Amino acid sequence: MEDKVVSVLGSDNTDYWASPTTQVFAFIGILWLSYQIFSFWRMIASLFILPGSSLREFGNKGTWALITGASDGIGKEYALQLASKGYNIVLVSRTQSKLLELEKEIKEKHSVETRNLAMDFALNRDKDFTALKKVIDEVSDISILVNNVGLSHSMPVPFAETPDQEMRDIITINCMGTLRVTQLIVPGMIKRKQGLILTMASFGGIMPTPLLATYSGSKAFLQQWSAALTSELQPHGIKVQLVQSYLVTSAMSKIRRSSFLVPTPKQFVKAALGKIGRSGGAQGILGTSTPYWAHGIMHWAIATFVGTMNWVVVSVNKKMHEDIRQRALKKKERDAKKQ
Repeated sequence: MEDKVVSVLGSDNTDYWASPTTQVFAFIGILWLSYQIFSFWRMIASLFILPGSSLREFGNKGTWALITGASDGIGKEYALQLASKGYNIVLVSRTQSKLLELEKEIKEKHSVETRNLAMDFALNRDKDFTALKKVIDEVSDISILVNNVGLSHSMPVPFAETPDQEMRDIITINCMGTLRVTQLIVPGMIKRKQGLILTMASFGGIMPTPLLATYSGSKAFLQQWSAALTSELQPHGIKVQLVQSYLVTSAMSKIRRSSFLVPTPKQFVKAALGKIGRSGGAQGILGTSTPYWAHGIMHWAIATFVGTMNWVVVSVNKKMHEDIRQRALKKKERDAKKQ
């Protein structure tokens, strides 16, 4: 009797695994697992082993790099590091005094030429872009564009309570400013059949961020725009890359001390310039790189095991920014009492 039971169970088990449906699902499972293993090692190689493209592919030493939002943080560091590699620098930012200080620092440290233009991207004035075009025409050979100018909310805020001016400024600076500057420079790159366009992005653009909804939406816009531009300009020898990041010590993030997940601008820019053409943690996203190693691993892990746009991610993001808002409001209240 016992042998009969074993025989029946063995027969049922064999029939189960012989089922075409089961075999199809098993095959799909093996393919999925194989892809994830491949994606993991591709990410490791991209972040830690393989070098990025040489900047010389996009313009020789002595050509020009233009950086927007150049006076502080990441923008300032791009200017310093590109100058150290022999590129002349066009600095564009809002505050003239900071531009002059940075221009002086670059000239003291590196034997390159500089130009500067003070303009407030929030105003979106035609005369400012006309002045910028004049500078671009004068230097003529801008081989690298760094779209770094950007604005976030002064503190996390529900969309319904977002001040009108803040909402307009975020969209105007992050979106229109980036588009208008790029449109001025792209024709020259097409004519020369080479160039590099780096646009600074944010995890807020790949993961919906409650209480930073307008900022999050503006960065999602840049994600789609940059991917489309990648396809348009690739035939002309122009490299377009969206540079993703989590937090970096800066005035925008309001974080002063670096940590495991929060690099300094110097660390972040070194990684970004060293991984041109490498996706880092942004596996499978056209024209996108998450070059700093901790951010890259974080991006890959979230996208692979959780997903970037599901309810869990949105809920965690919401709770985090609600807590930040409460702390900011309490600090604002304490500061008001001191006055």
